[in-house]
Amino acid sequence: MSAYNTPYEALGADGIRDLVNTFYDLMDSDPQFADLRAMHAPDLGPIKQKLIEYLTGWMGGPPLYAEKYGTVCMTEPHEHYWIGPKARDEWLTCMKMALDAVSDDEQLKKMMEVPLFRIADAVRNRDGERTVDPGVIASG
Repeated sequence: MSAYNTPYEALGADGIRDLVNTFYDLMDSDPQFADLRAMHAPDLGPIKQKLIEYLTGWMGGPPLYAEKYGTVCMTEPHEHYWIGPKARDEWLTCMKMALDAVSDDEQLKKMMEVPLFRIADAVRNRDGERTVDPGVIASG
């Protein structure tokens, strides 16, 4: 039996912040995530904060995102982006790499595997692929 029941208990607020910062640092610097990066605004600060707030509640901590924005629906904010299997898989790969960088807890990684896939697949809104239009960026 683990010493924790939720990913939030394993990572805590600081661990989630580290995870998100590492995720976006990887996305910003690793060429394999260039298409994923192109979907984001030049300033990653606002989206980092939103993901920290979202993941905090999603991982079992305080519902920061819901308290601030009133909804935790992830499909609507992503609907104007072309998110096919490739973008989904890039996001998952980047998130798994970030998790590997911030934690060596194999139980946590296993606990996160299916839920991370489900959330990434939930925002997938296309079956096919296309080249990302760098002119279409997130509003933050």
